[in-house]
Amino acid sequence: MNIVLSALNAKYIHTSLALRSLKSFCTEYKSNITIAEYTINHEENYIMNELYKLKPDILGFACYIWNIEQTLDLVINIKKILPDTLIILGGPEVSYDGEKLLKEYKEIDIIVYGEGEATFYDLLHSFIDGDRSLERIDGIIYSSNGKIIKNKERTPLNLDAIPFVYEDFKDMENQILYYESSRGCPYQCQYCLSSIDKKVRFLSLERVYSDLQRFLDGRVKQVKFVDRTFNCNKNHARAIWNYLIEHDNGTTNFHFEISADLLDDEIIAFLSKARPGLFQFEIGVQTTNREVLKIINRKMDFERLKTVVKNIKKGQNIHQHLDLIAGLPGENYASFRNSFNDVYNLFPEQLQLGFLKVLKGSGMRENEEKYGLVYKSKAPYEILFTKELNYEEMLTLKMIEEMVEKYYNSGRFYYSIRYITSFFDTPFDFYEALAIFWERKGYHHVQHNKIQLYTILLEFFKEKVEEEAEVLKALMKFDIYLLEKAKKLPEWMNSSEEMYKSQIRDFYRNEENIKCYLPKLIEYSSKQISRMAHLEIFPVDFTEWIKSIGSGEESPSIDKKTTAILFDYYSKNQILGHAAYYKVSIQ
Repeated sequence: MNIVLSALNAKYIHTSLALRSLKSFCTEYKSNITIAEYTINHEENYIMNELYKLKPDILGFACYIWNIEQTLDLVINIKKILPDTLIILGGPEVSYDGEKLLKEYKEIDIIVYGEGEATFYDLLHSFIDGDRSLERIDGIIYSSNGKIIKNKERTPLNLDAIPFVYEDFKDMENQILYYESSRGCPYQCQYCLSSIDKKVRFLSLERVYSDLQRFLDGRVKQVKFVDRTFNCNKNHARAIWNYLIEHDNGTTNFHFEISADLLDDEIIAFLSKARPGLFQFEIGVQTTNREVLKIINRKMDFERLKTVVKNIKKGQNIHQHLDLIAGLPGENYASFRNSFNDVYNLFPEQLQLGFLKVLKGSGMRENEEKYGLVYKSKAPYEILFTKELNYEEMLTLKMIEEMVEKYYNSGRFYYSIRYITSFFDTPFDFYEALAIFWERKGYHHVQHNKIQLYTILLEFFKEKVEEEAEVLKALMKFDIYLLEKAKKLPEWMNSSEEMYKSQIRDFYRNEENIKCYLPKLIEYSSKQISRMAHLEIFPVDFTEWIKSIGSGEESPSIDKKTTAILFDYYSKNQILGHAAYYKVSIQ
């Protein structure tokens, strides 16, 4: 029997953990199972044609908010061209209204609800080696004689019973690999489906160590833990972090979703030993409004979280990604502005401004009328407006989100943005003003390359603070060269290589300069070194101003005097990707 497991991932770099977990658990049927992954950006005809060529007897789809609509459209048409194929749907997006889906979509034969590994195994056993009966299989919904039947819920598995899900890492070099060391969440945040499974189950540490070693030996690029609150058990989390620090291969990055306020000073000191780039933390703040936190039943000590985030940042070895959710019940525009500023002022490496998704099965969905939540009727059920936040305000926040993505999260405007925000009362006010400017100019109608983004930001700044434009130009150039030895600059941003050509050449020819600043390049010729480093002369000296950032002290003024800065691309900050740089003297 030919079995195909398929999923439409959000992006090519993503991989489906669910499909691989099902296949690995069905040990005796693995040779019958093919995994066929696509993305939501693929044309429907392409996916349909590829699945048809596989001629599956059983076809299973993993269903999530990002793919359910396209998956259902596919199912309708696939049943027309493969009428005898048994179609099975599973995943969170079909686990809470399976009966309704079966009534609406006659093309679906079976829905697996809840945890799927043992259920899918029983289905395969029944259809391949059994009598094809369904009444004794827990965790499924199906139709029989015109009646929708929902069998009893499946008993949760011992996670150690699921074998390591990756057979090899071939052809996955440029993709994120997902891994779970636990299931469930001890918290009951009302916007999240993890609150439904209140009991947390863990893989044994021996098993986790064995699995992690496979990733390390395979030297994969990134492993993303999908544990909902990875550090809800301090000993479990520390043991895994300790193993990874001790067995670090110098290459692999591990991503964890954590509750930062649970980390104590001992753990923070311990984490400071990790190689820069070994760990990446995603920290869900969502809101800093205490009343809103009560409404959504989220336990979070923001004062402790602030301390933890700042202390981790001091270590300069862990990338931190902080999340906010707009559209939570009880939070109006002014409250969200405060939450944004609270989180922004921690200066995480990434700040994600997301919008509430009113998920099936969540407390938000059950209380939507009470909270005045109005959201899109189709997945991903994103909020449109609430009692406290109207649609026009939501549109402004959407544009602010876009500005944050382009100018903060891109990392290309690191010091430029710090400088510009100093002219506004709060960071939110800057992004709000930039969003309004962006839309007024019609820039939201077309795509812009990275060079154009610098020009637009300068145009915006000139409207606000014309007299300081030359300082901003210099900082923008500094930001560009921090990341790369740029071959192309905005037309208004001239490189100093032509004006100071002889001084730059003499600098590279001076062996003492190379020994002092670029010792890794001492064996190369001056011409080769000039291609691997960059010396730029700026019309202002902002080096002391940069040093003051993050110190908590008042920033010194930027001196308007010529300054030479050498960029060393062989000594980069592993968290920010910035080149090392040195203020130097030229003749």
